[in-house]
Amino acid sequence: MAADESKGESHPHHTYHTKSFIRNGAVVGSQGAGIGTFISVVQNALSKHKEGAWGFATRYGSTIGILGAMGFTFAATEAIVANTREKEDSLNAAAGACAAGFLVGLRHGSLPVGAASCALMGVSVGTFDYAGKLLTGDPSLTYEERRKRFFKQQPSAPPLEES
Repeated sequence: MAADESKGESHPHHTYHTKSFIRNGAVVGSQGAGIGTFISVVQNALSKHKEGAWGFATRYGSTIGILGAMGFTFAATEAIVANTREKEDSLNAAAGACAAGFLVGLRHGSLPVGAASCALMGVSVGTFDYAGKLLTGDPSLTYEERRKRFFKQQPSAPPLEES
């Protein structure tokens, strides 16, 4: 670093701030459990059984658990990979999604399901993160600019000559 300074070169140094994998995992895991609870309540309301209102926990409690575990695993793995690499990029999210997807295979007791879920979720989330975490494209473009870019303008034909 002293050699760079002595040559008069100025390189911006990006400092990486470590993430707490426990805190991130707990936050996203609790969000996943909340979503799992909502899904369980809807499943319970749409099914007929004798457990009553507590059926969301007794019959569909595994949904709450797996979504909470997947959320924790995703966020914790993402933070651990980011801290190890000291980089903030889409590979961190892909690794976290792969680990979370592998839990689906563990739940089903199937290694092929785990590998497929890992690959599918890892590629999906990694691509989404790499694309800028946007579903709508470049936010700096106006609606009309996006529309023109989507419907590529055909080159106009030269005028016909009259004979």
